[in-house]
Amino acid sequence: MKKVYYLSSCDTSRQIIADHGLDKKGFSFQDIKTEKITPAQLDEMKKMAGSYESLFSRRALKYKALGLKDRQLTEKDYRQYILEEYTFLKRPVIIVNGKIFVGSEKKNLEALHQAV
Repeated sequence: MKKVYYLSSCDTSRQIIADHGLDKKGFSFQDIKTEKITPAQLDEMKKMAGSYESLFSRRALKYKALGLKDRQLTEKDYRQYILEEYTFLKRPVIIVNGKIFVGSEKKNLEALHQAV
């Protein structure tokens, strides 16, 4: 399976897709704003990533607005927030043959480059 979960309005996501030529390598794309992530999709991502927390973006504007930075969140909380609000998914999430790459950190992108 080759899939990219991204936000079409996110410059970083679009740049990563272009830099790695993912649009030319047989990937399917899901814009998480227009096509919500299903619970099954999120659970599969969690299985590969190890936790919902690792999929959760603390950069989302709503993270501060909802006062989440002052709360002790559980895995159940992380899952619920990601399913309720697409901006809480760290992006892009790229799945390549059973491996998952989450976010835009340099070491993550280097590993992605090796995988594609």
